[in-house]
Amino acid sequence: MVSRVHKRTALYRSIQQLRSITNSHARCKTSVILDASEYILGLKQKLQELNQLALAAAQNINVIDDYGPMPMLKVEPQEEGYMVKVRSQRSCQGLLAFILEAFERLGLEVLQARASCVDTFSLEAFGIKENQDIPLVDAKVVEQVVSQAIQNWREVTKQC
Repeated sequence: MVSRVHKRTALYRSIQQLRSITNSHARCKTSVILDASEYILGLKQKLQELNQLALAAAQNINVIDDYGPMPMLKVEPQEEGYMVKVRSQRSCQGLLAFILEAFERLGLEVLQARASCVDTFSLEAFGIKENQDIPLVDAKVVEQVVSQAIQNWREVTKQC
């Protein structure tokens, strides 16, 4: 007898939990279970939609972030120097040294830099001219020299 009471109480609590989780206002056990079934189907549908969105986003990221065989290079002229940004999806061990040597060849002093070489390669460096008497070179020249440094690095290391 006590066992039946415990089973009924457990069933009642389970129905109450199901009712609260699914936001069901039904009173009948069968209706609560039907509401829960519809709720589960809705969750499955949302999950499928989210998976499709995640897949589409991943494909877009691959299209945007796939820099191909060369790391992405961007040179932005500033008032007194250049902001050089280099990004790659792979860790490019040794690339930083080649880029800094390119800065030296251009007569640019690195005033501020942020670099990461753990899983991916990322460099943002602000360079100003070392000698104030020498005019600032063109941004295209900076881009060509840094690009050549990246190419030299690739030839030496056969990576990225």
